[in-house]
Amino acid sequence: MSAADFSLAAYDFALPPELIAQFPAERRDASRLMVLRDGKIAHSSFDRLPEFLRAGDLLVRNNTRVIPARLYGERASGGKVEILLVRPSDQFPDRVAWRCLAKPLKNLRRGEEIVFAGGALRGTLSEKNEGQAVFIFAAPTTAEFLATVNRVGALPLPPYIARAEQPLDRERYQTVYARVPGAVAAPTAGLHFTEAVWQELSARGVEVADVTLHVGPGTFKPIAVDDLRQHAMDAEYYDIPATTADALSRAWRDGRRIIAVGTTSARTLESAAVAAEKTVPTGGGWTRLFIAPGYQWKIANGLLTNFHLPKSSLLTLVSALCGRERLLAAYAEAVAQRYRFYSYGDATLLWRGGVRD
Repeated sequence: MSAADFSLAAYDFALPPELIAQFPAERRDASRLMVLRDGKIAHSSFDRLPEFLRAGDLLVRNNTRVIPARLYGERASGGKVEILLVRPSDQFPDRVAWRCLAKPLKNLRRGEEIVFAGGALRGTLSEKNEGQAVFIFAAPTTAEFLATVNRVGALPLPPYIARAEQPLDRERYQTVYARVPGAVAAPTAGLHFTEAVWQELSARGVEVADVTLHVGPGTFKPIAVDDLRQHAMDAEYYDIPATTADALSRAWRDGRRIIAVGTTSARTLESAAVAAEKTVPTGGGWTRLFIAPGYQWKIANGLLTNFHLPKSSLLTLVSALCGRERLLAAYAEAVAQRYRFYSYGDATLLWRGGVRD
C-alpha cells in the first residue's frame, strides 16, 4: 500500500454532468453492464448478467424497502420545516420516536410541536445533537405511523437527481424484491433486476439469499478528511436471517463464489462474517464498517454495483475489491463509452483478485 491509497484526492475523477442519470432506463434490465476481471473490461447489458455467473454461485441481495422519508412541516410561527427520517430511536421504547435530519435544525426548540403534511402527522422535538433531531410522533403504533408516512411523505431521491419526484419513482426507486421498510435510500445495484433475470439465474443454478441493511444517509455522507484512515461511518442496522446465514456458511466452506449485490450487502456480509470459522451468524447488529484499500476481505468474492461518486466511501469500497488504479481506469473507460452514473445509472460486476473462473 502506498500513501496515495489513503489520500482522498486519489479517488477523484472527471465526470461530465450529463452522464449523471436523471431517469431510470426504460426497462430495468436494459441498463448496461461493465464487467471488470483481472484488469480486463467486457461491455454487456444487464439482461445478460446470468452469462457471467455459474451454478453454485451465491448472490446476496439487500431486501430493504425505501420509505418516503422526507416530510414537510410547519411551526406554530408559520416557519417551514423539512425533515428526513433516518431510523427509529430506542430512547423512547413506548413511543413512536425517530432520529431525523431537520432543516433548519438550529432554530428549532426542544418541546416544540411541528405539524406535518397539513396535520396528517404531528411531531414534538425531543432533543437535537450531532446534527440530528429526535422527534416523538403522535401516532399509536409504528405501523400506523409508517402507513401515514407512505401516504404523505416524499421519496428521498438523491440530490444529484435534479428534478422533482415523479410517479414512476415510486416503482423504479425500489427493487422488485424490496420487502422490509426502513431505508431512506435505495440499494441501487438491485434496481436493475427483473423477475426474468432472477428466473434465468435460478435456471442456471445460481443461488440467492437475502439480508437487510436499512440504508441511511450516512452511507452517502461526504468524506471530510484528507486521510481516509480518519473517516468514520454512521451506524446502520442490518439483519441476517437463519436461512441466509446457513447458505453463506455452506458456500464459504465449499469454496463457492459469493457475490454481493450492492455495497450495502457487501458491508453487511463483511461486518458479520467470522473468518476463523468460515461462518456467518444469524441475527442483527449495527455496522460502521468503512472499507478502503488495505481492507482484508473475508467472504465477498465479487460485487455487483453501480458507478459511484468521486471521493466517496462507496468508491473506496469498490477500489478495495479490485484495486484503485484498475478501477479508475475502468471508470475512465465508462466515461468514454458514455455509461450512465449513480442511482439510476448502469451497473458493474467486479471480482476480487484470485477468484477462480
